[in-house]
Amino acid sequence: MPEPDPDLLIHFTDVLIRRSGVTLVGPVSWQVELDEKWVVLGPNGAGKTSLLRIAAAEVHPTSGTAHVLGEVLGKAEVAELRPRIGLTSAALASRIPADEKVSDLVVSAGYGVLGRWREQYDAVDTDRAVDTLESLGAEHLADRNFGTLSEGERKRVLIARALMTDPELLLLDEPAAGLDLGGREELVARLTDLAQDPDSPATVLVTHHVEEIPPGFTHCLLLKEGGVVAQGLLDDVLTSQNLSSAFSQSIALTKDDGRYFARRTRVPGRHRHR
Repeated sequence: MPEPDPDLLIHFTDVLIRRSGVTLVGPVSWQVELDEKWVVLGPNGAGKTSLLRIAAAEVHPTSGTAHVLGEVLGKAEVAELRPRIGLTSAALASRIPADEKVSDLVVSAGYGVLGRWREQYDAVDTDRAVDTLESLGAEHLADRNFGTLSEGERKRVLIARALMTDPELLLLDEPAAGLDLGGREELVARLTDLAQDPDSPATVLVTHHVEEIPPGFTHCLLLKEGGVVAQGLLDDVLTSQNLSSAFSQSIALTKDDGRYFARRTRVPGRHRHR
């Protein structure tokens, strides 16, 4: 078993998840260092969320070795590890009651629970909650109920909750899913500010779409059918050739003002004349 490297927040060696004889992801070897901002990109069924759940210490790999924040999954005390990780996901959002007050939802992340119960919070906790909401442009939502928020507002509140504990690692599972164009662009702008903040944690963003990659992200892991197509620096990995391989069709990629855009290209001779 490889020794943990203190500079690696994620260190996967031949990590694989298999369920009912089906391989969901792997084998994948992957390393995330301090200050890096990673995009995990690929089509549906590529294993992106399964890989992220390992990084979030929610599941253990079937085989291989997974170090997260210097701890070996399977041997580490998960209850102590998870507060060091900020996570947003559709699964978390689905568990939040509609009448949950936004400020309670954010501040309660310090205890790893949803909502206020009998926990006692200091002024420093409530100030931190206000600051994290403000950093996402959501401070005006503090007294609203979660169920009254738009989809875009919900996404920003959940990211604020993930940042509440000042995590060492921030994991964002498809944060722009379900957003309209305006909501997506607002979220990308907020994530760009976060990525360019020198005090922000190392971040992993899962997405299907290159248009959702905020400027400031540094690296990319490109997956297909559970395996790695390419990984490394963002500009090296995000190429038309690699995207065409991952999505099994001819993809043209352009970059404008730090943003990526992709479209399918027509292959000569494959269209029909009517």
